[in-house]
Amino acid sequence: EVQLVESGGGLVQPGGSLELSCAASGFFVSSYAMSWVRQAPGKGLEWVSRINSGGDMLSYAETVKGRFFITRDNAKNTLYLQMNSLKPEDTAVYYCRRDGIGQRGQGTQVTVSS
Repeated sequence: EVQLVESGGGLVQPGGSLELSCAASGFFVSSYAMSWVRQAPGKGLEWVSRINSGGDMLSYAETVKGRFFITRDNAKNTLYLQMNSLKPEDTAVYYCRRDGIGQRGQGTQVTVSS
């Protein structure tokens, strides 16, 4: 079964850090470009970061550049998003996405609040 399962979300204070994980099954994350996207309350889907299939091209939205870092562990078939210096405006449900297919997981909630 082809599946994406995100985890690692939670409540964190402004300035804190979280690492999100996205475990894939049914396909290899190294065979596809993968992205993280997020949806804040009452807003549309926002692209956050992308890693290409080769793993050597990383890109970030301007709103997270320098604070968020996307990585991939091919042996674990898992995608990660390290989020540092979190801000209240980063509050959203975060999804990993298999690009080109448009497949997403169920998402993980990140709430940044004091």
